[in-house]
Amino acid sequence: MSIFDVLTLIFGLSLFLFGMSLMSDTLRMSTGDRLKDVLGKLTDKPISGFFLGFGVTALIQSSSATTVMIVGFVDAGTMVLKQAVSVIMGANVGTTVTSWLTALAGIEGGGGVSSIMQWLKPSSFTPIIAFIGLIFYMNTKNDKRKSIGLVMLGFSVLMIGMETMSAAVSGLSENESFRSILLAFENPILGVVAGLVMTAVVQSSSASIGILQSFTSTGAITLGNAVPIIMGQNIGTCVTALISSVGSGKNAKRAAFVHLLFNVFGSVGCLTVFYIFTRFLPANVIHGSIDMWGIAIAHTAFNLISVVFLFPLSRFIESVATRMVVGNK
Repeated sequence: MSIFDVLTLIFGLSLFLFGMSLMSDTLRMSTGDRLKDVLGKLTDKPISGFFLGFGVTALIQSSSATTVMIVGFVDAGTMVLKQAVSVIMGANVGTTVTSWLTALAGIEGGGGVSSIMQWLKPSSFTPIIAFIGLIFYMNTKNDKRKSIGLVMLGFSVLMIGMETMSAAVSGLSENESFRSILLAFENPILGVVAGLVMTAVVQSSSASIGILQSFTSTGAITLGNAVPIIMGQNIGTCVTALISSVGSGKNAKRAAFVHLLFNVFGSVGCLTVFYIFTRFLPANVIHGSIDMWGIAIAHTAFNLISVVFLFPLSRFIESVATRMVVGNK
């Protein structure tokens, strides 16, 4: 990998992170107090709290942002810890929407249906979205339209960043040293640590999942090394909420720990199940390369399975978080 490829990768990552930040920040600012009111009032029932967390996170493209808001609501007394648990679980599933959007970058051309699907490839529709977004932003004084324009421009920059990263690392497919490093991540502990650190650094599981998806263009990402990394990425996204709870009251800290516990319990459970099933799956399935869609499926499956098993244990998770954070404030 040449210095030019490294610089191109950094450039693509910068575009990706900037696009995601622009899109999510604009959505949060444009929804403003309305979003806070909805989150605060519609979480009495666990199932409605779950779908609310899912919807808000799918909209603003950041489970970290949703969880940070929840920590703030709990700290302000707008939401109690019991309500926060289900919303946090929904936020974890909502963050998988981004991986499906970025997977569009992996659509290949061809005849028939593939030709139609080619129009879903970012290189086909991103210029159109960017142009419309620019018109909305520059030719109106209406704040709502300006916000829509910024969201469209942010999405366009995000997609261009994804394609730039994929192009930068595509040459690594023949690099044996790179392959050996990725194979080391099939060790579940190393994989989890790698995913955790990656997400903690970029402060977004959606962004780190996108980075992992971009590396699938090398052909060296397998199901065996992707799963532990994805588990670590989900744990790493808790860092933002934990940081936001520093200096807050005990209930806010408990909400942040609920987020951490959900992802830790989910990761341990899913990794255990995964490695049991690997004994019965063919080696070419475990060690065969996967694409962006495979990453999106694995990411979604992890979060859905975690919710299915841990949703009935909401009270237990709440109890553990309460015992972990003690004090009068």
